[in-house]
Amino acid sequence: MNSKRRVLVIGIDCAPPQWVFDHWLEDLPNLAALTRRGLFGPLESTIPPITVPAWMAMMTGRDPGVLGVYGFRNRKNHSYTGLSFANSRMIHESAIWDLLSAQSRPVVVMGVPLTYPPPRVHGLLISGFLAPGRDSDYTWPPEAREELARLAPDYQFDVRDFRTDDKDYLLRQIDEMTDARFALAAELARTKPWDLFVVVEMGTDRIHHGFWSFMDPAHRKYRPGNPYEFVIHDYYVRLDHHIGELIAAVPEETIVLVVSDHGCQKMDGGICFNEWLIRNGYLTLRAYPDSITRLDKLDVDWSKTSAWGDGGYYGRLFLNVKGREPDGVIPWEEYEAFRTELIAKLEAITDEYGANIGTRVFRPEEVYQETNNIPPDLIVYFGNLDWRSVGSVGHRSIWTRENDTGPDDANHAQQGMLVLAGSAGDGFPNGKREGMSIYDVTPTLCDLLGLDEPAGLTGSSLLK
Repeated sequence: MNSKRRVLVIGIDCAPPQWVFDHWLEDLPNLAALTRRGLFGPLESTIPPITVPAWMAMMTGRDPGVLGVYGFRNRKNHSYTGLSFANSRMIHESAIWDLLSAQSRPVVVMGVPLTYPPPRVHGLLISGFLAPGRDSDYTWPPEAREELARLAPDYQFDVRDFRTDDKDYLLRQIDEMTDARFALAAELARTKPWDLFVVVEMGTDRIHHGFWSFMDPAHRKYRPGNPYEFVIHDYYVRLDHHIGELIAAVPEETIVLVVSDHGCQKMDGGICFNEWLIRNGYLTLRAYPDSITRLDKLDVDWSKTSAWGDGGYYGRLFLNVKGREPDGVIPWEEYEAFRTELIAKLEAITDEYGANIGTRVFRPEEVYQETNNIPPDLIVYFGNLDWRSVGSVGHRSIWTRENDTGPDDANHAQQGMLVLAGSAGDGFPNGKREGMSIYDVTPTLCDLLGLDEPAGLTGSSLLK
């Protein structure tokens, strides 16, 4: 492979392979053309399949345990409230742009999650959606911020509120964000030097969470003929147009990789994790709240509590272990038996009508190469991600059909998507492929860019 060949990576957060490849591809001419030029198919995501840490796992080839980042919020110590928000300084493994920068090969990186504060690169980096705003130092080099203010005064890191009932407002925000990002990407692709160009669009994730029930006949809230039934489809058509414009802005021989960090699926409701733990005798409050309240605002009797849970698209279970937590109650010699007991009970959870919902539970040390920093004691997919984890207390039920953090129609799914397209003479594999992993992306990019693959990567190049 020519080491001077350019690679364009277009990330579309949360894109589900079944909808893109099986339902809409004929309406997406640019993506369809790419599938005819190379290989495509579903891409197995991280455990858990969430934006943070999946994008950084993809770009480093390291799993969340090696990275020591298990979600947007992570335990910073073994106290009961010691959570910190993930940021780029937590990442100590080299991303693909770090490998190129070490060889003084130019890169442009736009919008990749977990790149704030912006790390140094040989080229230009614009932080992802966790950047606090345009007034922050969100670029490397820092002086690039002034240039970007002139080039893209309407640039947005994220929509302002994607969990809202004002759907017209949400749709307008998503369209404006996507239009501005791709306009800037095309300008930078034409005018900046680069061997690798990476841009990630968050609009796909936001439109799924906001509109999935209007589109998916399998969703319990779906009503045929509703005014937003084709909003997601039409957004993909708009996105495909932008992809075509960006590809037109780069040299014809550029290799193009279109990839998502995870997929998306309907969300049936939420399992109130801490309510379940209270009912099953694992979590004790000194007083039950009169209204829905976050766990960290409640008076927990830790001397009588053996486990507590955290909310989100997946559940994280933490155990109160003697000698580890301040008021630990579980002896270390009983730790494994206790986890085994909880796994059996969690996987037996039913819906309100007594039907098992198919929950899956993972031990971190069994799914990661390492478990750095402080992992959860158990990772829980309620209903195999058809249900989210609700961490608040006061619902007076284990089940809720409404999201406690605002309207949200969808959960993340384990499989994202990948399209890898070369040009004539590249000799790329061709056609649909099963069994691809998010950890294959970094080895593949190393192969394409003529880089030595770092030792210890989990995946392997898709070109071999």
